[in-house]
Amino acid sequence: MSGSESMSIGEVARRSGVAATAIRYYESLGLLPRPPRAGGKRRYDESVLDWLALIALAREAGFTMREVKQLVTGFAPGTPPAARWHALAARKLAEVDAIVARAERMRAVLTQALACGCLRIEDCGQLLCEMPPQRRVKDRRRL
Repeated sequence: MSGSESMSIGEVARRSGVAATAIRYYESLGLLPRPPRAGGKRRYDESVLDWLALIALAREAGFTMREVKQLVTGFAPGTPPAARWHALAARKLAEVDAIVARAERMRAVLTQALACGCLRIEDCGQLLCEMPPQRRVKDRRRL
């Protein structure tokens, strides 16, 4: 695309698979550069597709919009992409590890519940007593 060619927001939405409302929202957050206007309408160059792909990748990694904004604008100018990703990914991996640990505890409790042979519902809380002691106290606190 040459410098004089540009895309409407509808064309960007079609090519990127991102809704026009989301594109406007990303602009309002400062995640996308404000496009020039022609006849009062936004006009984008192809670089917007790269920005939208970056936002999609960060969202796929579980980043919040606030974290995406930090990735895009929260570093000193000239900060290499690797340093940006490293700073944010290290924190996000710790969050993911906590989520995975919780999911594993949930799986253990649900698996035990599938073997429930209780005659009274109030006895079901005792299912955890059959779990190994090191897991039992932790799981009871988190249920």
